[in-house]
Amino acid sequence: MSEPDKKSSGSEADGNSQKSWMIQLGRYSQIGFALPAATVVGWFLGTLLDRRLHTSWLYLAGLICGIVAGFIELIRVASKPENDGDVK
Repeated sequence: MSEPDKKSSGSEADGNSQKSWMIQLGRYSQIGFALPAATVVGWFLGTLLDRRLHTSWLYLAGLICGIVAGFIELIRVASKPENDGDVK
């Protein structure tokens, strides 16, 4: 292998490790934001329905639905293969 070939393959490895690091950061931040965001959205929608329908319990149903949706998203993202988003 000549010198230019070594340099280009080395920079590709650095680019791939940089891309891999950023993909992992994105995946873990998605996990960190999915559960709280789904919980807040569920609570908010339940509260809106409570005010609109003059009830006092729908916020709990919305909260539970939001928590369940957050856990489903958390499991979906965590079980996705690591190399699913890699572009070659």
